Amino acid sequence: MDSKKMSASLSENMNYLNNYLSVNTNFDIVYRVIRVGGREACMYFIDGFCKDELMQKMLQYFMSIKEEEMPTSAHEMSKSNLPYVEVDLKDDWEQITYFIMSGVFALFVEGYDKCLLIDSRTYPARSVSEPEKDKVLRGSKDGFVETIVFNTALIRRRIRSSDLRMEMFHAGNSSQTDIVLCYMDSRVDHSFLNKLKERINEIQVDALTMNQESLAECLYKKKWYNPFPKFKFTERPDTASAQILEGDIVILVDNSPSAMIAPTSIFDIVEEADDYYFPPITGTYLRLSRFLIAILTYLMTPTFLLLMQRPEWIPSGFEFIMVKEPTNIPLVWQFLLLELAIDGLRLAAVNTPNMLSTPLSVMAALVLGEFSVNSGWFNSEVMLYMAFVAIANYTQASYELSYALKFMRIINLILTAIFGVWGYIAAIVLLVLAIGTNKTISGKSYIYPLLPFNLKQLSKRLFRYRLPGSRE
Repeated sequence: MDSKKMSASLSENMNYLNNYLSVNTNFDIVYRVIRVGGREACMYFIDGFCKDELMQKMLQYFMSIKEEEMPTSAHEMSKSNLPYVEVDLKDDWEQITYFIMSGVFALFVEGYDKCLLIDSRTYPARSVSEPEKDKVLRGSKDGFVETIVFNTALIRRRIRSSDLRMEMFHAGNSSQTDIVLCYMDSRVDHSFLNKLKERINEIQVDALTMNQESLAECLYKKKWYNPFPKFKFTERPDTASAQILEGDIVILVDNSPSAMIAPTSIFDIVEEADDYYFPPITGTYLRLSRFLIAILTYLMTPTFLLLMQRPEWIPSGFEFIMVKEPTNIPLVWQFLLLELAIDGLRLAAVNTPNMLSTPLSVMAALVLGEFSVNSGWFNSEVMLYMAFVAIANYTQASYELSYALKFMRIINLILTAIFGVWGYIAAIVLLVLAIGTNKTISGKSYIYPLLPFNLKQLSKRLFRYRLPGSRE
C-alpha cells in the first residue's frame, strides 16, 4: 500500500488509522465497524464535533441499504446513497487525517479506494453578540466569534456579491490552523494578494499558538522594532465588510474572534465604525477629535515636564500650571512610575473577578489617588495629567496604536529630562521618522495620502463625506 494513498482493503486502512490516531489511547476519537449493503465498513469521528441526531439518522440509512443496492465505487455511493449536502471523496492520507481531526465524519467501505467524508461537524461556539472592545454608539450589535464558518457567514450576509472570494489555507505543522482570505476579486491588488498567499504557504511553524498575532509575526518580519501596528484588528463584521469593499484583504483565523485587515495605514487604524453610523458633520467631529486626542496623549506630559524645566516659557496667565507642592521625587520619575502603575492597574482589572471589580476600583482610586499625593510620592498636577493620558488612550480602538504612542511618550520624557528642549525636539523627530519610514505589509507608504501627497484622498481620510450615491 502506498504510504500516502489509502487502500481498497478495509483492514489495511483501519490498521493505519488506528495506529496513526492512537484510537486506543484517545477516548474522544471514536470508530465503529458496521455493515453497509453487505460490506464491512468503518466510520471514524471526533466525539463532540458531530451532531448526534444527524449521526443516528445516517447510521439508520446506511444499515438499511440492501446488498443488491450497494454501489460498486465510492463515487457512485456519494451520488446515489448519501443523502447529505457536504460530501467529499479523498484517497490521500494526509488530507483524510486532517479532515478527521477537524471533526469531519469519515466512512471507509471494503472495496472502495476512496474515503467518504461527510461534513456533519458542529463546533462549540458562543453567540454572535456585540464585542466588548469594538462597541459603537449606534449600529449593528453582532460580532465575530471563535468559529471561522460563523465569521465568513457574517461577512457573506453583508456582501451578497459573486465577486466576493473566500480562500482557505492552513498553517502550523501540528495545529493545522484554518486561515481564510476574504477579498473582492475586481477591487483587490492582485500582486499583493499573490504575495500574501506565498507568505502563508511558506510559513514553517509548529503551531499558531497565539492565533492572529502568531500569523502577523510570520507575515511581517521586517522592522519588528517599530511599535506602530502593521495590521488593523476588528471584531466587527460591518467594519471588516467595509474594508473588503474598499479593496483591502481581511484575514480570518480559526479560534480567533478578530479579523486582520491588510494593508493598513495610520489613517485606517484611527478610523472607527462610529464615524459612519452618524451624519457626516458628527462623523467628521468624532474623527478629528480622535486625531487631536491622540496627539495630546503624546505631547501633554513631555510638554509639561519641559515647561517645568523652563518656567519662563509659560505664557502669561497660565502660571497656575506650575507645581505648587514640594517635589520630593523628580517629575520624570513620577511620570515613569505612573506609566508603569497604570499598566499594572489595567492588568489587575483584567484578572479581577467581576464581583470584586467595583470595590477594588474604589479602593484603588482612594489609595492611589488621595494618599499617594498626601504621602509626597506624587504631585497633584502630575496625577491630573497622567489621569487624562490614561483615560484618553481608550479613545483609540487599537490597543497597538495606544501602546506605540505610550512607548514614544516614554522616550520623549526620558530625552526631555536629560537634554531639555533638544531632547524634546529629538523625540518628536524620532516619532515622525517612526511613522514616516514605516511601511504597510504591501510595501506602500504608511502615511498615504500624506506621503506621497494626495489632497483629495487626504480630505477623505480627515473628513467624513456623504455616500457618493446620495449626492445630487
